[in-house]
Amino acid sequence: MSARFVVGIDLGTTNTAVAFVDTLGLDEGDLPEPRILEIPQLVAPGQVEERSALPSFIYLPAAGELAPGALELPWGGGRDFAVGEWARSRGAEVPARTVSSAKSWLCHAGVDRTAPLLPAVPMGAEAPDLEKISPVEASARILGHVRAAWDHVMASGEPEAALGEQDVFLTVPASFDAVARELTVRAAAAAGLPRVTLLEEPQSAFYSWLATMGDGWRKALAVGDLVVVCDVGGGTTDFSLIAVGEAEGSLTVERVAVGDHILLGGDNMDLALAYRVAARLGEAGTTLDAWQQRALTHACRAAKEAVLAGAASAPIAILGRGRSVIGSSVRAELLREDAEAALLEGFFPLVPAAARPQSKRRVGLRELGLPYAEDAAVTRHLARFLGGYATRPTAVLYNGGVMKGPALRARVSETLTAWAGETGAAQPKVLDGTDLDLAVAHGAAYYGLVRRGRGVRIRGGTARAYYIGIERAAPAVPGMAAPLSALCVAPFGMEEGSEAELPGQEFGLVVGEPAEFRVLTSSTRRADAVGTLLDEVGPGSGVDVEEGAAIEAALTGSEGQLVPVRLRSRVTEVGTLELWCVARDGQRWKLEWSVREAGAA
Repeated sequence: MSARFVVGIDLGTTNTAVAFVDTLGLDEGDLPEPRILEIPQLVAPGQVEERSALPSFIYLPAAGELAPGALELPWGGGRDFAVGEWARSRGAEVPARTVSSAKSWLCHAGVDRTAPLLPAVPMGAEAPDLEKISPVEASARILGHVRAAWDHVMASGEPEAALGEQDVFLTVPASFDAVARELTVRAAAAAGLPRVTLLEEPQSAFYSWLATMGDGWRKALAVGDLVVVCDVGGGTTDFSLIAVGEAEGSLTVERVAVGDHILLGGDNMDLALAYRVAARLGEAGTTLDAWQQRALTHACRAAKEAVLAGAASAPIAILGRGRSVIGSSVRAELLREDAEAALLEGFFPLVPAAARPQSKRRVGLRELGLPYAEDAAVTRHLARFLGGYATRPTAVLYNGGVMKGPALRARVSETLTAWAGETGAAQPKVLDGTDLDLAVAHGAAYYGLVRRGRGVRIRGGTARAYYIGIERAAPAVPGMAAPLSALCVAPFGMEEGSEAELPGQEFGLVVGEPAEFRVLTSSTRRADAVGTLLDEVGPGSGVDVEEGAAIEAALTGSEGQLVPVRLRSRVTEVGTLELWCVARDGQRWKLEWSVREAGAA
């Protein structure tokens, strides 16, 4: 039997949200609107309130800091940490004990993401006697709060309604690589969600628009329309292109491109605003230390969200630490016009369509922080993304908390209109109607209904091209690894439920002993077909592929035997990529890895 609920979870850099549909008693053809779960959370020590979003922050209090029971939640559990609204507000007071941006760290390939790295604070601002946690553990704690909240609100006395028993659709950036996706799945499993389906966030935002429009989307879009989804969230900037076509007399939608991973979003903007406020304080004679600068960044996050939501100004206060301010606070104010001017100038400049992100000379030694995009201009990254397409977008869908600012949306629309004018194309229309904070969770729940045959499905298949590493035959050279080629086993956009036999030569399959199968991916090589062989990949090759997590397996057979095989690939309906190795006598071995979903093997 199908689970009663389909549940969409947006595990965001700044906020986490949950939407759901109760399918009990639905008649054929019913397409109910997903509902948002109001999530209980601490808003002050000992005070619990329900909110439509759970801020993705974790506070790790010092021993003896709080009175007994201050962290208690309705479902108990004796926690020694807090997740949510109060944890976020503590970030402006005690930043060294506040975990933020865990999602950005989860996709940082330059560090061990299972190591205790968080809270990540500048050198000299660390809290004493603090046991840090890993990005995976931080994500698990946030999802664990979601699971416990759901079970308390929705499944009290009904074990079959527990979140771990439902169809859960967990969203990730379209640009997340295989390792980041796998670690997200691992965090979900640690939180008590052993079976989740991963869904790309820009697609989910578009599904939310489809759900909101109902049948009206067919009047808003026409055959030939090309929609760019511009998703700027707390940690990442994500672009996707969705084309409108026609099949058997009906409109269809297909995701035709996704952008690269760009670590650029609200976090960068908070830091930029903090620098401006700090400079203004410095002019007034107040100098901030590293601890206060971190606290100021957290305070600017809340102030930015307030002014982008429409407030004319927002106060900023951080605890004083210098002799002249002991026992008091350092106070400032962020005006909406100042914030918008800073963000427009630094992050959304008007640039021509030929503009590209700029790089700068890097310092030889750097602090091990997040690998933020070198160029902060979202519009230049958008120009690069659209530069490979002759057709200009005819529509734009905005998503993400950053895009709540009307001036920011207007600037991107102005930029797209200018680019369209360069080729004589019409001004792109804006697709309105979604909640920029909740659309991803809302759309993920709608996608759960689509998976059950209701609603409109976005076609598109895999968001990346997938390759298997082939070790080339070459004489052994001391100190040098054998050259590695990459064979395309699933091209960009390979549809779920489809399969392909790889043409060409046989390969030697190692059986009977542990072996490593190297998996590579690319989001840019959209023309590679099944069977395309990239002669040599790796550092210095210039070939735009990324290596993901290797598959280690000991396939059955005589020890050390090299069996001639041909290859066949298949993308299953649940998002697993299967690679079948078929011997001349018909014997077969299967390798598989997830391109979207994980669960029991």
